[in-house]
Amino acid sequence: MDAVRVALLREVLAGTEWPAAARRFARTLRSSVVPQDGGLLLVGTEVYEPWHLAAHLVDESTWSGLPQLRPTLVRHRVKPDDPVHLAAGLGRIETAGRGRTLLVVAPGRPGDGLLERVHDARRAGATVLTLDGGDAEVRGLAHEALTVTAGDEVDLDTVQHLVSAAAGENGAPAPRGRRTFRDRLSRLADQLTAPPPERW
Repeated sequence: MDAVRVALLREVLAGTEWPAAARRFARTLRSSVVPQDGGLLLVGTEVYEPWHLAAHLVDESTWSGLPQLRPTLVRHRVKPDDPVHLAAGLGRIETAGRGRTLLVVAPGRPGDGLLERVHDARRAGATVLTLDGGDAEVRGLAHEALTVTAGDEVDLDTVQHLVSAAAGENGAPAPRGRRTFRDRLSRLADQLTAPPPERW
């Protein structure tokens, strides 16, 4: 999702908790990976693999100059002929400890195998963040959670867009007096989507 669409999405959601909640969660994500120079593991459930979020975080890491945001997508089923960037299985979580961040995306309840691995990683010192659908066990494992339920104004996919965009925007500031193309595009999008000024 490009900067213009994100700005439009934020405009639509203005007055709700979601833009601010996504920014808070993104700050926590960024602060957990940047000092550790990376180590972000991204995992979903057996029925939901967060491919889309992985792709957006890769883009944001490139645009923001924060390579630490580039995740390793951990998959429940890995085939021998899968490319290297898709070959990380659940065993990768078992090696996660201090200095690693584990981002769990779970719209529903994950299987016990994943929950046990996440619990072990947390005990070993990994930071656990969750984007979840409200499962108590998932939230109980998280140092920081952002929960989206069926009764909310948004769905989990929309919140993932907000989080990934905010993670990139919260990157290091551009040098004074010099704005990147992305900064200018984002500012233009904000101006284009702002309501017209009131005339007296």
